[in-house]
Amino acid sequence: MTTGWSGAAKKEAAKARSRDRNADPGPVPTRDVLHEAALAYLARSAATAATLGRVLDRKIATWARKAGRAQRDPELVAADLASCRESIEAIVARFREVGLINDAAYAKSRARSLSRAGRSRRAISAHLAAKGVDAETAREAIPSDAGTELDAAIAFARKRRIGPYARETDTQDQKSKQKALAAMARAGFGWSTCERALGMDREQAEERLAEARLRD
Repeated sequence: MTTGWSGAAKKEAAKARSRDRNADPGPVPTRDVLHEAALAYLARSAATAATLGRVLDRKIATWARKAGRAQRDPELVAADLASCRESIEAIVARFREVGLINDAAYAKSRARSLSRAGRSRRAISAHLAAKGVDAETAREAIPSDAGTELDAAIAFARKRRIGPYARETDTQDQKSKQKALAAMARAGFGWSTCERALGMDREQAEERLAEARLRD
């Protein structure tokens, strides 16, 4: 039995893909279209102002690429893009005004969940910066107490099966201890925090994590 596509079928499929790529993308996204796209995105996921702006910008950039492949006038496409970007700024500003976007609330919630998941303050700060949260807002959102950082280090150790959560043979092996310490340091935890977390036994570690869950 013959399997696979024939040469003619492959050529037809390639032509169809080419037609799809070069198809006219339709009218430029209007402010109403972008507004609905923003609402749909926020319905799926919380976001910062910068993230939402990037999402909408990707949408219009996709339209512009398709318009270019469809051989639209480049100057008209550029003018439409500029108009769309003005709409994006207005939409984001309005969403901030009515509270649909709140970078401070996002940062606080995200910092708390990342800390519980075993991320260090340094790692959380980098994550928030990538999401467009300014440095001052991030500093206010990230827990600064040593106890919370230690809890995060223990959660990291549990996830990586090191320290209190290592196999019995590994806890006695100096090389394994050094590798565990290096892993925690790379994750952004300070030296004293690493030593405290790795020096616990499993019962102590579990007790601390249980207390942390109760505080949350």
